[in-house]
Amino acid sequence: MKAVTWQGKRDITVEEVPDPVIQEPTDAIIKITSSGICGSDLHLYEVFGPFMGKGNILGHEPMGIVQEVGSKVTNIKVGDRVVIPFNISCGKCFMCLQGLQSQCETTQVRDQGTGCALFGFSKLYGEVPGGQAEFLRVPHADYGPIIVPEGPSDDRFVYLSDVLPTAWQAVQYAHIPEGGSVAVFGLGPIGDMATRIAKHLGAGTVIGIDLVPERLARAEAHGVTVLNTNELSDEDLVDAVKQLTDGRGVDAVIDAVGLEAHASPMGKFAQTAAGVLPDTAAAKVFKNAGIDRLDALYHAIDVVRRGGTISIVGVYAGMMDPMPMNTLFDKQIQLRMGQANVKRWIDDILPLLTDDDPLGVDGFATHHMSLDDAPHAYEIFQKKEDGAIKIVLQP
Repeated sequence: MKAVTWQGKRDITVEEVPDPVIQEPTDAIIKITSSGICGSDLHLYEVFGPFMGKGNILGHEPMGIVQEVGSKVTNIKVGDRVVIPFNISCGKCFMCLQGLQSQCETTQVRDQGTGCALFGFSKLYGEVPGGQAEFLRVPHADYGPIIVPEGPSDDRFVYLSDVLPTAWQAVQYAHIPEGGSVAVFGLGPIGDMATRIAKHLGAGTVIGIDLVPERLARAEAHGVTVLNTNELSDEDLVDAVKQLTDGRGVDAVIDAVGLEAHASPMGKFAQTAAGVLPDTAAAKVFKNAGIDRLDALYHAIDVVRRGGTISIVGVYAGMMDPMPMNTLFDKQIQLRMGQANVKRWIDDILPLLTDDDPLGVDGFATHHMSLDDAPHAYEIFQKKEDGAIKIVLQP
């Protein structure tokens, strides 16, 4: 089969690799029909090389048709149309039963000290072959796959794999009061969808903050008040948010930026320096040193009101990044964060994927491209060229 593989920093190729096979009685094989490229994939493309293996198959936002099931899989059958959550969870352990599927005790990657295994996401999360391919082996298919109806295009459902539950959890964790205010830093796919979900769930003032004109225009078209960080100093940004919120600051902030933020020259220097070290040494830097660019998080602390909540959905990595603990404490700010617990939120989201399409999923992708075009897709997504905000690959 064809698969999108990692060969090195900014080196993505499409290769012929062996077809996956059933290895455990709880496995299934899925014929992929669509698979998104996520902002987290850009971490692998650019930053997380020390944890990647040459030939790793990328992708964690797949959907498709069930081709084969193991002997213990009874919840899905051959021919079913399914979406595959990006996190691999068993549904039976203590953590899964708490609704914390991203911490599944069955698939936790204990040798790396991380949570549950993820599709297509480096040694840090199990090095499980991903879904940017023609076929995918799905472990724990007796729990994970989400059956979706026949008929509507893949765009109606593919975002159940990651974008929708991740954005939904970010909004839930933000605890926005009815009619309250929220600022979303970063209007990539997750931040953009979070603004839509916040509005749908009753937020009164939704502010989107970014520096990419196409992202800002897209959010503004959906009724979001937008602020361009290229046009505002740090002080002016805080003032602009306060002017929109009675001088108080927003009730909640969603940080959908994470370690791929612009600016922060010291963070950029640390990432670049780690990238030229041997893999073993670079991995230690990533795990134990401050390699993130924390501008968005610092700004979140500045613009949230006293007693407000910051929901962090952008992925950070460094262990020793300086945090303004005195300010967090003084302002009584609540922090919530973590990988999305996909299955926890599906029952809330599925009823919204109707003909009315209140979240605008049908037009959410800016690009649909073939699997063969994946190297180009990664390049324009990483460089923010050609209006690439969300790309879906189709074998």
